[in-house]
Amino acid sequence: MTDTPKISLKNIHKAFGPKVVLDNIDLDVMPGESMVIIGGSGSGKSVTLKCILGLLHPDRGSIRVDGEETVNLKGKDRKRLQRKFGMLFQGGALFDSLPVWENIAFGLIAEGKANRTQAMEIAVENLRAVGLSPDVARLSPSELSGGMQKRVGLARAIANRPEIIFFDEPTTGLDPIMADVINELIIERVKEMGVTALTITHDMSSVRKIANKVAMIYNGNIIWTGPRNDIDNSGNAYVEQFIHGRAEGPIQMEILKA
Repeated sequence: MTDTPKISLKNIHKAFGPKVVLDNIDLDVMPGESMVIIGGSGSGKSVTLKCILGLLHPDRGSIRVDGEETVNLKGKDRKRLQRKFGMLFQGGALFDSLPVWENIAFGLIAEGKANRTQAMEIAVENLRAVGLSPDVARLSPSELSGGMQKRVGLARAIANRPEIIFFDEPTTGLDPIMADVINELIIERVKEMGVTALTITHDMSSVRKIANKVAMIYNGNIIWTGPRNDIDNSGNAYVEQFIHGRAEGPIQMEILKA
């Protein structure tokens, strides 16, 4: 394994007006690693992900992918970088007007990497990879259950054979059994493809299932990072409170009292 991180964040800062969301974030994700970022709502998880994807521009700092600085990439260079990425969105983000197979093969068709016949074959292959039968290909997203939509989203994320897959709250809205099915599929596909995975979630069941490494973000800072197996003995009061879901502790929630 190379010593060069697949993703490296250094001194990332992002504010929206007076509100500082990310404050000097440092994080390395090594090739083939499954890194999970945990933290409460509003802690900065999603903003971190959007900065890596290039959807937001950090106010300062460095974001390197395979050693290449990406913060100021534009045009063709940005598109070249994005070809390394696959994404499973929190809400599925499927196109309602397209059948399932076109959703899965959307990127391949848009970039001219496959004609419609080839795209259909690729879509069916990826449906099988996430445990769905070929007949699902011609259904519309509205005909799918929440769990099926997540699996179609995963099929789309892997269809272009990316080097890095991002998972945004992959089990949100699912019952415990379907959530475990999605977690198992993530493990299988990441291992099979040999990709690097970066997940953001507050679901500790997912963390314990899919992570190699865990990083916790709080108030825009990475306050702890380490192997998944060390999370129960982190020695960090913030981590302890979060992973056990305790109301009492250093993380204080703002609650309006009558």
